[in-house]
Amino acid sequence: MKLITAIIRPFKLDDVREALSEAGVSGITVTEVKGFGRQKGHTELYRGAEYQVDFLPKLKLEIAVTDALFDAAIEAITRSAGTGKVGDGKVFVSPLEQAIRIRTGELDSDAL
Repeated sequence: MKLITAIIRPFKLDDVREALSEAGVSGITVTEVKGFGRQKGHTELYRGAEYQVDFLPKLKLEIAVTDALFDAAIEAITRSAGTGKVGDGKVFVSPLEQAIRIRTGELDSDAL
């Protein structure tokens, strides 16, 4: 099992969710986050004053998948979240040692 953590642009969430659903992924956790990478923020105008926005709004997706669904999930995320511009985001992959469904006590892939 793997835990996929993806940082994406907020407006790409519906595209990514649909692509993951088509790939057979049944669960996703979404968190609103702020940060920057190579994009390094941008400047905005507010009431005639220019100011620097250092931390940009992003969404953090956490998806637990079985090894069988892993490649399809990664492909779905990278295909649907990309715009080809700086700031599209990143995908991080971690091994997932154990998963437990609280309601039933099911373990590992049965819990997903």
